[in-house]
Amino acid sequence: MTAREEVLARIGAALGGSAPDGSSPGGTAPASVAPAADAVPRGYRTQGELDVSVLLDLLAERLRDYGCTVRRAAPGEVMTAVAEAVGQRGARRVVVPPGLDLAGLPAGVDAIAGDGLSPAALDAVDGVITGAAVAIAETGTIVLDGSPGQGRRALSLVPDYHVCIVRAKQVVALVPEALARLDPARPLTWISGPSATSDIELDRVQGVHGPRTLEVILVSPEPHQ
Repeated sequence: MTAREEVLARIGAALGGSAPDGSSPGGTAPASVAPAADAVPRGYRTQGELDVSVLLDLLAERLRDYGCTVRRAAPGEVMTAVAEAVGQRGARRVVVPPGLDLAGLPAGVDAIAGDGLSPAALDAVDGVITGAAVAIAETGTIVLDGSPGQGRRALSLVPDYHVCIVRAKQVVALVPEALARLDPARPLTWISGPSATSDIELDRVQGVHGPRTLEVILVSPEPHQ
């Protein structure tokens, strides 16, 4: 048996007796046999069943597991939470993308428009504050898509400190639910905790490919939700 035949045989066994190209395990593939559309089981979950409060608790737990700071806030307390975050960080110059209403930043904190700033200029600011497109509770992932309030991709990748405001209506349970809300043509940035990487000796380093510190303001549902 050749290596190719062995690989096809293993794939065929996993699929219940036939390889993806329609051949029998270990056999020769027919010239043109398309696999059946239902050859691959697709019984994965596509819809979560958790209520909103449990969903938010799960997201907060996952984010903390990744090393994020999570601040819970009522809808009318978002600016208080933001002020506490940047104040404790000591941030004085923060980038705020167009479309994100942050009226009432603490005295001494300058909001800087992010459009047109070079990577070097973004690296020199104290942080960035953005909104989000969607958040996935089960994986602890936040997705930005460049919509108003989120800004271009560089804003969430270059500054060393990122405050992200996530509202209850943006939180879903599972990845398929998030995909259903997202436009694949937009520039999607998937964030699961602060940027971190490990070298061959497994020494963990944060901040290499994005912010070293991620704080999430998790906003409770509106009273009517």
